[in-house]
Amino acid sequence: MRLFPLVLTAFALAACPDPAKDKTKAVVSAPTRPAQVALAPLANATRFPFSQANAKVGFVGAKVTGKHEGGFNTFAGVVEVVDGDLAKSRVQVDLEMASVFTDSDKLSQHLRDADFFLVEQFPTSRFVSSSFKGLEGARYEVTGDLTLRGVTKTIAFPAEVTVGAEQVDVKAEFAINRKDFGIAYPGKPDNLIADNVLLTLEVHAKKQ
Repeated sequence: MRLFPLVLTAFALAACPDPAKDKTKAVVSAPTRPAQVALAPLANATRFPFSQANAKVGFVGAKVTGKHEGGFNTFAGVVEVVDGDLAKSRVQVDLEMASVFTDSDKLSQHLRDADFFLVEQFPTSRFVSSSFKGLEGARYEVTGDLTLRGVTKTIAFPAEVTVGAEQVDVKAEFAINRKDFGIAYPGKPDNLIADNVLLTLEVHAKKQ
């Protein structure tokens, strides 16, 4: 009789869908700067601020029984462009974690508690870029520090970035492993949660 639950668990592990399958996974390493440090504006930079009014930060997570889509309703960021050169430029964004939403009200509330984001203790998450490396055309490898649930890691991911005189557009889709940031809640034994979460970014930042 003890074998049956073990078989079910093994099947669940094998069947657990990965929203990041065939998607680029962020390269994760040790952080390059202390977490949540206040940053002075870049000298001689043109500022292109953005928020939920002109940008979207979304995600897709999955478990054995299916997937859930969601995002954040409140965030603020800025692209600072120096001499029109992304190599000299920077992007920063702060997410209000309590503003998380999904296609399930119950799940949205669960994401705010200690099993996931623990928003009472860690109300804000931040990403600050440290470099843009040109790949091909408008594609870049963006590297920067992501702080999530109090854990800071350096991540690198591909993005399409277009810099214009009045607007900067950014589009990216990549996956992170939630366990890299201390989010290790496994889910129910018969409904395990995938480790990888697909992130989607779409920014249309207007010149200040």
